[in-house]
Amino acid sequence: MTHTSAPAIRVMVADDHPMMREGISAALEAQGGIEIVCTAANGAEAIADFARHRPDVSLVDLQMPVKDGLEAIIGIRALHPDARIVVLTTYSGDARVVAALKAGAAAYLLKDASGAALAQAVRNVYKGASVIAPVAQRDVDSHHRADALSARELDVLRLAANGNSNRVIGEALSISEPTVKTHMSAILVKLGAGDRTHAVTLAVKRGYISL
Repeated sequence: MTHTSAPAIRVMVADDHPMMREGISAALEAQGGIEIVCTAANGAEAIADFARHRPDVSLVDLQMPVKDGLEAIIGIRALHPDARIVVLTTYSGDARVVAALKAGAAAYLLKDASGAALAQAVRNVYKGASVIAPVAQRDVDSHHRADALSARELDVLRLAANGNSNRVIGEALSISEPTVKTHMSAILVKLGAGDRTHAVTLAVKRGYISL
């Protein structure tokens, strides 16, 4: 009676840094049972490569040119709603985690994960499980406990991040200066910030806005 080994899990790695793509690919294949079938340098390539190779699991970086990781996830899931996607990133900001999970990612890991941990996550996601790095899970829990910033509050915060006064922000958004102050007060409370500079710093760290 002959025994056949299980087929290797076919994986795509999408990251804009060549060294990172090569390192992740080598680390995964070294664990055994995983085959890298394609790599992509940006989100648009990731979508095209997924359509061409239909990997079992896709590892996608969030920060990529042309199309970013979130756009890649959305594009891939549009092609194949059951696509299994692992977000691998240096960022743990809760807004990024939540956005990636909402877009359809099954796992969210930081790039400091070991090769063994990454391979185990690929295997778990391949089996249909969800994997979130502990630090990212804390961010998700924090995000759900706190009130999310509204679209208008994000508009105010982005303009404030560029150094605009309340008057200028109001003119840009066609709202009154007192209304801007009201939005800013709500932002400070939601983020637990002491002032607008602190609010901008926290918002960037948590992934609500980017500078």
